[in-house]
Amino acid sequence: MPGRYTLWIASLSALAAVCFTALGASVLLPQLAQNDAPPPVSVPIAQLTVAALPPPPVPNAARPAAPQRVAWKDDGQPIDAEWAFGEVIKRLEAGQAGEALSLLQEITHKQPGFIPARPLHRQLLAASEKGAPEPKRLAELAEEARIRLDSEKAMPPEGSVPNAVLQLPDSHKHLLVTDLQRARLYVFENSGGKLKLMRHHYAAMGKNGAGKEARGDNRTPIGIYHITRWLKDESLPELYGAGAWPTNYPNPWDSFKRRTGHGIWLHGVPRDTESRAPRSSEGCVTMANDDLLSLSPYIDLGDTPVVLSNELEWVTPEAQQKDREEFAARVESWRARWSARDTEGYLAFYGPEFTVSGMNLKQFSEHKKRVNAGKKSIDVKLSNISLYRYPGAGTPLLLAEFEMDYRSDNFNQRSRKQQFWKQDGEGVWKIFREENL
Repeated sequence: MPGRYTLWIASLSALAAVCFTALGASVLLPQLAQNDAPPPVSVPIAQLTVAALPPPPVPNAARPAAPQRVAWKDDGQPIDAEWAFGEVIKRLEAGQAGEALSLLQEITHKQPGFIPARPLHRQLLAASEKGAPEPKRLAELAEEARIRLDSEKAMPPEGSVPNAVLQLPDSHKHLLVTDLQRARLYVFENSGGKLKLMRHHYAAMGKNGAGKEARGDNRTPIGIYHITRWLKDESLPELYGAGAWPTNYPNPWDSFKRRTGHGIWLHGVPRDTESRAPRSSEGCVTMANDDLLSLSPYIDLGDTPVVLSNELEWVTPEAQQKDREEFAARVESWRARWSARDTEGYLAFYGPEFTVSGMNLKQFSEHKKRVNAGKKSIDVKLSNISLYRYPGAGTPLLLAEFEMDYRSDNFNQRSRKQQFWKQDGEGVWKIFREENL
């Protein structure tokens, strides 16, 4: 502790200087006074007040002792794991690490299948072996415990689906949905447009929460993305654990909203870490290494949708049916008017705020009228149509994503397109933005 010794010695030196000045002022100052200098002043030592000095530091002071816990002994009594885990949270919040550790030990012995307790037990045990855990660390563990418990209790009802997804084509065999508020990732199988929950696990997000806007804001983005590739363990630092699934953030909507940053991945954790606190990354979605590797059978690169939502709700497929059918009908009517060369009817689907490729609605309308006037025939076919409620937009926003086959008498093109729809002032759904992927 060199800093403490330095402060102690400096304080003694200051006291010596004060005493020397007071006692010797009447002798020394007259010799130093020259010309217009004021006459010396003697100060009686009884009038001096000196602050009490701190005691000298003790070399190699002992660390705070590790929390004491009662050795576990099976009393033969059953335990309500959920209730006991709630008590663990209370102990952590009160700074009672030893009591929390003893309760966790009892839960993991008597109810080994109670998943939220296992990683918390390991983390608190590891922290306690180094001495008394810091209050900040106990608060992080308490937050993680509460979110883990809420995740376990908030399981989707049997047969329910995420409200963000209205329709998936057969080409999307699987779907990943992350509930950022509950720190939970869900994997669905898509069979004939019907979603079936396959697995789910804990997943953490950015240390500053959800809603990424700028590079370095340590937030996880909200939106609909796709996995672009797999990065192997060997090519990454240990921070990323067993590997990483990069997403296509920023997607076209993010770019339109002028959001910055890059490198938003789904990745693992260092091998000496069970899992990370609910808010701990620089914006990525992190999870246990085994959970990360378990995603591999469910991901088709460039295809599998990844929904990152902060407003996830579980609804029945029947509750989605009306919105799904109405949205699909709007997209089909848009296609039909274009194929029929009904330019005015086609343009009526676009709202006053519409923009695309640097054109506003007026410029786009003039362009389409000029192009369509020179066509003898137009045939537009859509396939692999996905329909979503886009999360995190503030106001209701719908996304249609599809493959388009455009053919005319003088031009053919195949492309992937995104359409963003929102309601105008009269509540009518209009196309707000189009993107070619």
